[in-house]
Amino acid sequence: MHSTTTLEAAHGLGAAGNRRGYLRAALALFAFVYATAGQAAAGQEESWPQVWINPGIYSQHFDSSKGLRNNNIGFGIEAGLAPDHVVMAGSFINSNRARTHFAGYEWRPLHWRVSGVDVGAGVVLGAWDGYPNYRNGAWFVAPLPMLSIEGRRLGANIALIPTVANRFDGALAVQVKLRVW
Repeated sequence: MHSTTTLEAAHGLGAAGNRRGYLRAALALFAFVYATAGQAAAGQEESWPQVWINPGIYSQHFDSSKGLRNNNIGFGIEAGLAPDHVVMAGSFINSNRARTHFAGYEWRPLHWRVSGVDVGAGVVLGAWDGYPNYRNGAWFVAPLPMLSIEGRRLGANIALIPTVANRFDGALAVQVKLRVW
């Protein structure tokens, strides 16, 4: 039997805190999509390439009892070369409190337009480092499913990070981004 510690209760951790975290993430995503719905001009032709910057990633881990870092601040940049092709790179403090660098190519073959917002789905093939439980923090290559939501100037990338026992802790990751060109 598992009992909730005073620390877990004080910080909203445990099963109830985990549900609240998922609810907060879902509400934030809904508010974001609703707020950006009016940004894209209907019928406006998009120009390519597009350049986006971001302040890192927010991760909502599936197992919140491990004390992992959710606010993974950093800096990233992505260049949309065409609707299906994006390159990205950056650095952030990962959930294990170590510095991660990454570079990747995103292929987004699925596209929708919802209330004036562009939604794309695909996969990122990326190179990552800095995870101490995998290859002692050395570089590795991994695919990652990605959903992209983009208004005219504001967007988000949403990734599902799988749990890999003794290596990675699974999470739903959200990366807010700003289009600068």
